[in-house]
Amino acid sequence: MNYWSYEGEADRIAVVGHTAFDHICKTPYLPPPDGSAPVVKRDLLFGGGAANIATGIAMLGQQATLVSAVGNDFAGSAYEKKMQNLGIFMESYHVQSEHTATAFIFTDDDGKQMTFFEWGASRAFAENKPSSFPFVHMATADPIYNVHVAHLASFSSFDPGQDVLLYTADHLKSLLSCIDILIANRHEYDTMCQTMTCTRQDIAEKVPLAIETLSGDGSILRIHGDEIHIPAISVERVDPSGAGDAYRAGFLSACIQGYDVVTCAQIGTVTASFVVSGIGCQTNQCDWMTMQERYETVFGTLPRPPRTL
Repeated sequence: MNYWSYEGEADRIAVVGHTAFDHICKTPYLPPPDGSAPVVKRDLLFGGGAANIATGIAMLGQQATLVSAVGNDFAGSAYEKKMQNLGIFMESYHVQSEHTATAFIFTDDDGKQMTFFEWGASRAFAENKPSSFPFVHMATADPIYNVHVAHLASFSSFDPGQDVLLYTADHLKSLLSCIDILIANRHEYDTMCQTMTCTRQDIAEKVPLAIETLSGDGSILRIHGDEIHIPAISVERVDPSGAGDAYRAGFLSACIQGYDVVTCAQIGTVTASFVVSGIGCQTNQCDWMTMQERYETVFGTLPRPPRTL
């Protein structure tokens, strides 16, 4: 069966949301309330959902614009230089009175995670109005800002990420009324269903494509009443941080080239498999050639892109 593919004319993917510095901590177990746990390893790395996706897209050879907010610690930093080296266009809100958003991520021996996130400069989203984009993905950011982005965009993809609890039913219903793709993990789907008092099927009926990522169980595409399961790839999992963002980067990079949504999801699965093999969200991102080699080992021959950008 042939499923839809992107037929627009955009040659660049805009990604809206957080740029952050990540403190990734390894602990034997996650403590209960009022408890504590030892930190056996800590790394300071680059992160933020939108920035992870934008760098992933750039690594895969596509043009990316990162719409984000940064603080007084970003200019001249190694993070800014990385963005520049990758050719990412930064459409940033610079907030000199704040520092760049910061995430504190704790992962236990079973791969379970707990994240604490300080918005910092990202509070600027609530005070600004977005531009109109021909192809845009909305990652974690201010809900009202993302609603405006979605209604202005020609083609849009949305994932609520860890900010899902900030979205009201009205926010979510407004977004679902105009987006083309929804991507969220099982926990975010649970929260959206509770917020809107609905089922996953209700959500799927509101958008052309609803994707649910299932960690080691792969992902499910819900489209036109059908469910398609895309299996995960078996690799050594070192750190799950950023796997979902890598999936989105792969999916969107394939989507803008005109691949059908099943191939896009398979490519997203491959890019995610690289990121979980390293510590951090951007440490082990792959380029297109490396992705294709693993893709063809798992899924078979990858055809040439339907669109040449």
